[in-house]
Amino acid sequence: MTARDPDTLVPGQLDLEELRRDVDTMLRRFFQSKAAAAATRRLPGQAAQVLKEFLAAGGKRLRPALCGLGWQAATGTPPPPPVVRVAAALEMFHAFCLIHDDIMDNSTTRRGAPTVHRALAQQYAARRPGPLAERLGVSCALLIGDLALVWSSELLHTAGLTSRHLDAVLPVMDAMRTEVIYGQYLDVTATGETTPGLARALAIIRYKTAKYTVERPLHIGAALAGASPSLLEHLSAYGMPLGEAFQLRDDLLGVFGDPASTGKSRLEDLREDKHTVLAALALREASPGQADTLHRLLGNPHLTEAEADTVRSVLTATGARAQVEEMIAKRRERALQALASAPDIHPDARPLLREFADTATRRTS
Repeated sequence: MTARDPDTLVPGQLDLEELRRDVDTMLRRFFQSKAAAAATRRLPGQAAQVLKEFLAAGGKRLRPALCGLGWQAATGTPPPPPVVRVAAALEMFHAFCLIHDDIMDNSTTRRGAPTVHRALAQQYAARRPGPLAERLGVSCALLIGDLALVWSSELLHTAGLTSRHLDAVLPVMDAMRTEVIYGQYLDVTATGETTPGLARALAIIRYKTAKYTVERPLHIGAALAGASPSLLEHLSAYGMPLGEAFQLRDDLLGVFGDPASTGKSRLEDLREDKHTVLAALALREASPGQADTLHRLLGNPHLTEAEADTVRSVLTATGARAQVEEMIAKRRERALQALASAPDIHPDARPLLREFADTATRRTS
């Protein structure tokens, strides 16, 4: 199936799959222009090519979809081309976050393939074996992530927005960028220090995922449509619990999921001793023997699959896994109640927002 030309969008019912294809078309055209410019100026083409391939390799396009839903929640119409380009800017910014996140977590796989820094290190190892190849892989991946950050801003500022639209959206975009970096900072500094307390784990979820993945993309689309403060508040009431539920599901999939579906290892969170709600609950509810097992195995960089199964059995036996499932269900219900009681969310957006709440929290990948 070929993608529609986003320049020919017409009013009608929002189709999220078409929106995702329109975003991909925008990104593909953007990379074509960048490749041509690099060739003309004799700049290295690998950086843009690696970034292009990373974006084309998969991804749910959640943030672009929610940007479009934010617009429809305010207007009842699908987003026009400038808003689609802003949605593409969100996906480009997400590439920056993922590439840097994989470096910080020393992750080996993403979307079923080697992470950017690992793939580059493998390429360089053919010519420069040893530690230098690893360092080059990390260094170049950092620069490619930086390039995604710069190009995200370029996509936004070349979207054809009016000064009024820019005044409305830039503060929200800036808030989102700041919040996710603070959330990542909290995540990094808490790694290896899992405690029974939930406050820090919930703060990481709030800033690294709930605001970044759900609330702010909705706000960005709605702000471009001139949404009222009341509508933005109602979108927050829907988006924040849903975003928390999304990350809680991600934490479960990171330990119990099928790598063939998630595209990621289910050992890395355990080897890194990520300070998740799942791990914190397990420590809080653990018997002395179970706590000893968790302290002995969590954070072991050489954790085997058999040892991971031992950890999983403790996470289940303590009731932590079931408690996280209950937290997900309660947050999904809270989001749906907020949606039902928000009078200023356009009726045409409600079915899609309800569907999103369900798929985001019941997913297996």
